[in-house]
Amino acid sequence: MADMASYRYKVFIETLGWELETRNQQEVDQFDHDDTLYVVSKDEAGHINGCARLLPTSSPYLLGEVFPQLMNGAPVPCSPDVWELSRFAAVDFEQQASSALDQFSAGFSIQLLHQAIACAKAHGARRLITVSPIGIERLLRRGGIHAHRAGPPMIVGGHPIFACWIELGDEAGA
Repeated sequence: MADMASYRYKVFIETLGWELETRNQQEVDQFDHDDTLYVVSKDEAGHINGCARLLPTSSPYLLGEVFPQLMNGAPVPCSPDVWELSRFAAVDFEQQASSALDQFSAGFSIQLLHQAIACAKAHGARRLITVSPIGIERLLRRGGIHAHRAGPPMIVGGHPIFACWIELGDEAGA
């Protein structure tokens, strides 16, 4: 957990410049707890190069608690079969050519996304909802994942973000 929190700090705070509350160069928030599921990717040397957080929407989660306005007036999901995918990152800091912007096009990003989807499905999810930067749409399309906006993008903290539904049916490419 500590290694993943340090990785998230490097991605979200140092690289992307998000203004989040942190301690000891670790990015952890109120949605990181014992019941949270994580999918973590590591390189051959054991360095983390990707992560994803999964939470059922029947418990408090990022979109529902912090960004409900991204649903464009629709109610936020609250169901044991709708899960939130958040803190998705796929940046390999051990490769010279890698940058935070590469996370939306790197091959292992798509693999990590498919692994996160498989994990969510294995725990009963039928749909995912995300709070994402606009660039995630390209990754979803490249991965053959059936996704659509829950509302229009909004500028939050200087960054364009939106809520995105990811359908997990067998036909969804997951």
